[in-house]
Amino acid sequence: MDPRVEEHARILVEQAVEIEPGDEVLISAPREAEPLGVALHECIAERGARPIAFGKSGREQRAFMHAMDPDDYDGPSDALMALAEAVDAVISVRADRNTNETGDVPPEKNTAYAQLNQPFQERIMSSRWVLTQHPAPGNAQRAEMSTPAYEEFVYDAVNKDWEAQREFQANLVEILDAGSSVRIVSGETTDLSMSIEGMLAVNDHVGENLPGGEVFTAPVPDSVAGEVLFDKPLLAQGREIEDVRLVFEGGDVVEHSAGKNEDVLTAVLETDAGARRLGELGIGMNRDIDRFTYNMLFDEKMGDTVHLALGRAYEETVGEDSERNDSAIHMDMIVDMSEDSRIEVDGETVQRNGTFVFEDGFEA
Repeated sequence: MDPRVEEHARILVEQAVEIEPGDEVLISAPREAEPLGVALHECIAERGARPIAFGKSGREQRAFMHAMDPDDYDGPSDALMALAEAVDAVISVRADRNTNETGDVPPEKNTAYAQLNQPFQERIMSSRWVLTQHPAPGNAQRAEMSTPAYEEFVYDAVNKDWEAQREFQANLVEILDAGSSVRIVSGETTDLSMSIEGMLAVNDHVGENLPGGEVFTAPVPDSVAGEVLFDKPLLAQGREIEDVRLVFEGGDVVEHSAGKNEDVLTAVLETDAGARRLGELGIGMNRDIDRFTYNMLFDEKMGDTVHLALGRAYEETVGEDSERNDSAIHMDMIVDMSEDSRIEVDGETVQRNGTFVFEDGFEA
């Protein structure tokens, strides 16, 4: 077996979800991720735990979503919820043969499906869980890379010294935890402010995402004000959305537009009340991710970016006495911060043009 796949599996099992003897581990992975699935089964068995394989293809997902009537369902199946309740940890693997497989499913069906599955997602996220990527050909093609080149890219970002990454990111955690407000400025298109008072900064080095490489927190839901242009495209519901522009007042999106597939953006915003508010502020810090690949799991970790997510806030970012934004969706979008940009915390610039105040080359 490719030793890089074995190392990927080892990091997932030993560091990300810390599998222990007797654990029952749900592995959710499509058939395109079979090499990693095989390695995971071996690693889990070596630790005296039990793997449970689960997953479906993009074509199967598309077929169900096209044929379903959301009114026929009142939530996830009892069997699925029982499985989520029974397992001790979850390893979710992405690997695509076609990244646009669900691109012809109507946006309103996508949002309805997300709402139906919200209880299952919340239960999974209350356990030990991690989301990762196997370098499948469909993802390589979407990134405009050969499969071997994409494999190198993925494993450079995943199989690394995560303790050193944790120490690097701890510098920003300290700044955010001591701060109460954040302002993001990029060119003439983005000037957004928010309160983070009472919220918690999370050092995502190796945990719920692999690759890790970001520090993230949650805004106070009603504090977000200003305008933002997400100048990096994103894939949502099997479609590419470009040039998303949002205007916030009192925490809510009051104006929105997109240069491509604006109807998908509109459907997302109409999912529920929480979908019009931000649930996450994330700052990318993984310097081994040095190119855009149309894969949010990697793109949001780039060191010269900020990402903001509409919808659900992660529980670990919300202080005990603070309000948590809730939604069936969590949609990340990216702002390029490499030029004519800055991040301010309590009025002090902590990143300029992608370089942090604690890095060499920072210009005040």
